[in-house]
Amino acid sequence: MSEEFNLSEFVPHSGKMCLLDEIVDFGDGWLKAKVHIKPDSMFVEKQGVSAIIGIEYLAQAVAAYAGSKERKSGLKPKLGFLLGCRKYQSTTDYFPMGSILNIEVKLEMEADNGLNVFNAHLTGEGVQASAKLNVFQPADAEAFLKGVKQ
Repeated sequence: MSEEFNLSEFVPHSGKMCLLDEIVDFGDGWLKAKVHIKPDSMFVEKQGVSAIIGIEYLAQAVAAYAGSKERKSGLKPKLGFLLGCRKYQSTTDYFPMGSILNIEVKLEMEADNGLNVFNAHLTGEGVQASAKLNVFQPADAEAFLKGVKQ
């Protein structure tokens, strides 16, 4: 896809807390993104970035997918919550410096109450990781955090 996407239109994360480098493409029920492992990447160590951070890369791609839905309606991305990660598997302990990680998330289940399940995959040269992510996006995140029933 030739269009460049502004990450701030997709995720509520800002500054260094936005770990995605680009949104590649998206559609109904899916999104593709990329992460570049660089010396200034958040969570970088001598060996690269620990593969456990892959869970956050996948979760932020899910957030970007949710943001793509808000964007269609002319709204800003809303806060959501990663409730759990099932079956996270990675073929490596670290994502090496210089790696380009391709991320794809696909909506598996969507409930009316804001609960969703995604199949998520991360690939790169010599790298494969995958998981199922359970996420929750309340209608009003501020009220939810204050304990107000929705």
